[in-house]
Amino acid sequence: MAELGTRLKEARMAKGYSLEDLQEITKIQKRYLSAIEEGNFSVMPGAFYVRAFIKQYAEAVGLDANEILETYKSEIPANKAAEAAGTVSTAIQQPKGGTNQRTAQPAAKIKQTAKQQRKMTDLMPKIAVAVVVIVVIAVIWFLANHQSKNNDVTDDVKQEQKAATSTETKVDTTKEQEVKDQEAEEKAAKKEAAAKKKAAKEKAAKEKAAKEKKKAGKLSKGTDAGDGATTKYTLSNTKNFKVRVEMTGENWVGITTAAGANLVTGKMYSSGQKLEYNAKDQESIRIRLGAASAGKVFINNKEVKLLVPASSRPTQNIVIEMK
Repeated sequence: MAELGTRLKEARMAKGYSLEDLQEITKIQKRYLSAIEEGNFSVMPGAFYVRAFIKQYAEAVGLDANEILETYKSEIPANKAAEAAGTVSTAIQQPKGGTNQRTAQPAAKIKQTAKQQRKMTDLMPKIAVAVVVIVVIAVIWFLANHQSKNNDVTDDVKQEQKAATSTETKVDTTKEQEVKDQEAEEKAAKKEAAAKKKAAKEKAAKEKAAKEKKKAGKLSKGTDAGDGATTKYTLSNTKNFKVRVEMTGENWVGITTAAGANLVTGKMYSSGQKLEYNAKDQESIRIRLGAASAGKVFINNKEVKLLVPASSRPTQNIVIEMK
């Protein structure tokens, strides 16, 4: 792990943030945050995003973003940009004119004729003009050649800058599109997974309901036994015979066999209490409700509908026969 990544991770942990928390704060994908901590910048969309993401990360964990970028700039990829540098400076030194010095000679040795002196005097202006013309031509040629080279260098730099900018723009655009495509794929995958999960849950619920219905069997409508207190029901198409009585008020409840043998000794129950009994080994049972209005009877989780309302028959016997 790079030093930059280590410092950022330590700051994050000091804040008590997980990568998921930081993703929510900065809106930067978790995989990019993890890549920053690991120093793996190759997965980033571009050099610009590396600096931007690091800055957001640092600010989110309470660090000075500019200080972080400056301190660890050697670890952070730089933006591609062509650098043009260097100027050509030239100095043209014109030859300095000199003055003829006559060597003093003894008068006895000077035997120059007046004619020779006149010839030399006539040639000097012509020589001076020729030298000036040559110097001017040389300067013009040098400046023209130098300017041409400078123009060529400038054109090359401009072309390189243009090419670098174009390449970087294409790379950034491609990376950005790849990120968008990946996010769209992830969103579609999550949506599909959620739909499948929902469908599976609904299917499981239906299957469970079907199984429960099958286990519950079929409970007939009640018939009055004619004794003024008893209603008879038959239970068929199941091997299950589970009894549950839920109290909605104070109630005296007991369960016996058809012959009168106690299965659940009768006693008083308070509101909210339950009586549960598995009668799978019995062919017939009798449920005694001291207050029919204060209790609900369920056979295999299916509520038994009273044939005679509790208001008309406060105390009732419910007989269930297994077929």
